[in-house]
Amino acid sequence: MRLIKEYFPIFLNIENKLCIVVGGGKVAERKIKSLLRAKAKVKVISPELTPKLKKWAEEGKFVWEKRVYQIGDLEGAWLVIAATNDPEVQKEIYQEAEQKRVFCNVVDVPEFCSFIVPSVVRRGKLAIAISTSGASPAVARRLRETLEELIGEEYEIYIELMKNLRDQILNLNISSQEKEAKLQKLALIPIPRYIKYGDLELLKTVIEKEGLIFPSALFESLRTSISSKEI
Repeated sequence: MRLIKEYFPIFLNIENKLCIVVGGGKVAERKIKSLLRAKAKVKVISPELTPKLKKWAEEGKFVWEKRVYQIGDLEGAWLVIAATNDPEVQKEIYQEAEQKRVFCNVVDVPEFCSFIVPSVVRRGKLAIAISTSGASPAVARRLRETLEELIGEEYEIYIELMKNLRDQILNLNISSQEKEAKLQKLALIPIPRYIKYGDLELLKTVIEKEGLIFPSALFESLRTSISSKEI
């Protein structure tokens, strides 16, 4: 029986860091999309690419090395993802990554991974990562789908609003204890429900009661979205 490892949960800043993907199929496409979203500097090594990846390469979104992987390709890399079905290549990539101390993920081969990629729920700046430590990716996916139903699109606006309110509170001329109390109080208010059901005037009143300002641009954007039933 394969032993399940304990992993350290972490969110990485890979902006402008060299991340290499070996493979050009559908799985690689998903991984590359996530890396580009995180503003990584992406290099793809593969003889072939999916039509979408070819388009991205032509648009200059990443560098494409049109060939097979060779030992030495990980020089200068910060992270590598191997999306290839060749066991020998998988092993070579992992061994080179270990030697060069490069974070490595060989898709669906846990023994060749120094990190695993969680199932993620995204709502704007909100990211909820789910992992079963490789025990059951299917369960992680099902949990993600459940959370996506519970945590709707209103949370994207909610997080944006809370960031604005937090900035306002931090600039208030009050003690750090009072600031923390206000932040905690706001976190307990069911703001996502107000946004979801269009109770903007009530939300505005709640915010102003705390001596804060509902940003006018966001208020108008919300009102427009609600009127067009986008939320």
